[in-house]
Amino acid sequence: MKEYSPIKEGKVREIYDNGDSLIMVATDRISAFDVILKNKVTKKGTVLTQMSKFWFDYTSDILGNHMISTDVADMPEYFRQPQFDGNSMLCKKLEMLPIECIVRGYITGSGWASYKENGMVCGIQLPEGLQECDKLPEPIYTPSTKAEIGDHDENISYERSIEVLEKEYPGRGKELADALKENTIKLYKACADYALAHGIIIADTKFEFGLDENGNVVLADEMLTPDSSRFWPVEGYEPGHGQPSFDKQFVRDWLKANPDSDYNLPQEVIDKTIEKYLEAYKLLTGKDL
Repeated sequence: MKEYSPIKEGKVREIYDNGDSLIMVATDRISAFDVILKNKVTKKGTVLTQMSKFWFDYTSDILGNHMISTDVADMPEYFRQPQFDGNSMLCKKLEMLPIECIVRGYITGSGWASYKENGMVCGIQLPEGLQECDKLPEPIYTPSTKAEIGDHDENISYERSIEVLEKEYPGRGKELADALKENTIKLYKACADYALAHGIIIADTKFEFGLDENGNVVLADEMLTPDSSRFWPVEGYEPGHGQPSFDKQFVRDWLKANPDSDYNLPQEVIDKTIEKYLEAYKLLTGKDL
C-alpha cells in the first residue's frame, strides 16, 4: 500500500496530493485565536466534512464546487483506514484565490466592536442605532487577505480586493472581485434562509474560491461549518447582547475567562463543543451523524 504524507497542513486540516485531485482531511484539532489547542475534539473532523458536503450539494445549482466524493472507496487504499473515514473529501485541484470572502448578516464580534467605535464595519457605513447581534438590513461583504499560520488575516476593502486580484491576474481583477462578492452574498442568502427555517441563524461566515482549469470561479475549501461561521439558535434569539452559539465561541469564551490555561481545555468544554457541533448538524440536515 502506498503511504501518503500531507503536502500542506493547516490549523485543523491536512491536504494530500492525489495526482489530478486532492484529498482534504479535517482532523479533530481545534484552533482559537490563531493558536492550535492542545486537545482534540473527537468526531469534529467528521462533522466539518459532512456539513461541507451537505452545503456543497445544496448550493451546486448556484455555483460549482471542488467536491468529487466523501466516500473513501473512491480514494486510494491508504485512505480506507478508520482515521480517514467520514472526515476526508476528494476534491478537484484548483488555483486558490488569495482572498477570504467574509459575509456578515448580523452585527457581532469584531464588527460590533468596530461599529461602536465609528459606526462602520470594515469601512462600510451602517445605519445608526443598531444593537449587538442585530440583523443587518442587507448582508455586507468584508473580504480579507489570507495569512500564514500564526498571523492574523487582514481585513481589506472591496476596492483593495480588486487591486490584490489584479496584481495576480492582470486584466481580471475587477471581474474576479465582482464574482467573489456576488457569489459570496448569493450563497450566504440562500443558505441563511434555509438554516433559519431549520432553527439556526447564520450570523456570518467565510467562503474561499479557486479557479478551475478553464479559469472559472469555483467554491472550495470548507463551507458553512461551525469552524468557519457563527451559528446561533433561532430559539431565544434577541439582539442587545451576545448569543449562545453552535460554534467555537464556547471555546473562545472559556479561553478568555481562563488566560492561564496554556490553551489546554478541560474535558467538559471539549464534550460541550462536540455536542454543539452535532446538534447543529442534526438541525440542518435532519439526520444524526
